[in-house]
Amino acid sequence: MKRIIAKICYVWLIIFMLASQISTVCADDVDNGDFLEPSIEKKITNGLIDVSSNNITEQPKTNSRRYVVYDRISKTIIMGKDENVKSAMASTTKVMTATIVLENTSLDEEVTVSGKAGGTGGSRLGVKKGDKITVNDLLYGLMLRSGNDAAVALAEYVGGSVEKFADMMNQKAEEIGLNNTHFVTPHGLDNSEHYTTAYELAKLTDYALQNETFANIVGTKVATIYINDRTMQITNTNELLGVLNGVVGVKTGFTNNAGRCLVTETKRNNMDIITVVLGADTKKFRTNDSIKLIEYTFSNYEMVNIQTKIIEEFTNWKNINEKRINVIQGKKEYLNPTLGEIELQTIPVKKDKIDNIQYEINTIISIEAPVEQWQKIGNIVVKIDDKIIEKVEIINTEPIEKKSWRDYFEYLLEKLTEVSCLKW
Repeated sequence: MKRIIAKICYVWLIIFMLASQISTVCADDVDNGDFLEPSIEKKITNGLIDVSSNNITEQPKTNSRRYVVYDRISKTIIMGKDENVKSAMASTTKVMTATIVLENTSLDEEVTVSGKAGGTGGSRLGVKKGDKITVNDLLYGLMLRSGNDAAVALAEYVGGSVEKFADMMNQKAEEIGLNNTHFVTPHGLDNSEHYTTAYELAKLTDYALQNETFANIVGTKVATIYINDRTMQITNTNELLGVLNGVVGVKTGFTNNAGRCLVTETKRNNMDIITVVLGADTKKFRTNDSIKLIEYTFSNYEMVNIQTKIIEEFTNWKNINEKRINVIQGKKEYLNPTLGEIELQTIPVKKDKIDNIQYEINTIISIEAPVEQWQKIGNIVVKIDDKIIEKVEIINTEPIEKKSWRDYFEYLLEKLTEVSCLKW
């Protein structure tokens, strides 16, 4: 009898351990006892917080293995740690899933859930085989509840199958310029061929947020959706949304391989940043790392208009040097220089580095004709502590032909005529 009881207990123990393992591997945001540090937790409990005025001068140390802070205005990296290292991305995958859906179908279309979608494990919206639900409500279930079942239902509806939908995801990744990203699933459960980098995930999120519908969905704290004829209220898994000042989205994630992940967009004053943390050990670390990076950025960086300064520096240079570039054997003696395209208009600069911004102008001193229109003759280089931030070409606006023998003959006749007139 004791042996039978022991065996039963042993079997139940194995079942419990397997269930726990499955939950840990597949769940998107199970707390597992992870809490914020008391000081921040108290501030969050009391509502909106803004500690951007705090004197945060040292770049934060993080538990997260990889992170990046990305400026949406200049499309540049403010800071990062192993931001180009390939990594599992868990449910942050759904940023791309939602993007593909929004670009390829209508929100009011109705989806009938398949058995495969209804049986998908991990974090779930709760749809089952035969349920009818709109694309719109599936998207809310995808991005707020992080439903893996919603991800598969949408993939099958839009792509015909999960595999074909993954092809669409990878094609879009290529279009956006994500060279170190590859998708296998629409939900992000662990797969060795499913990966991205912190930097490319920030680029993807920046692209996705340009879609107003996407931005509205990920910025929603609580939503009511309809499955068949019944209503269901769902809450966003993003712990910073509606809590930390300026946070407007976007997505959480967790698997055993990926660790705790969080992608956050934050807007304050005239700055708009995306923070990505990947590979945190706990939800507490994920949250605290994100907060520290966000607050450090807003405390220590500000947007600087370098376009105005570049134009000013070029204008001053042109007034002095325009007629100092000699055109050898040209029908015109001087060039007519202008600035090429300025890609970066405003950039985030650390406050104590603003006075260190340098503008260097480098041009040729002479050029042999013929000179083509729009030919490059120099550049303006913008540097901060010898690091190149921007490089703008200086180009010639008017073509200049090379003198022919006729030009030299006419010039000689002109000079001879001048000499003859002087003698007479």
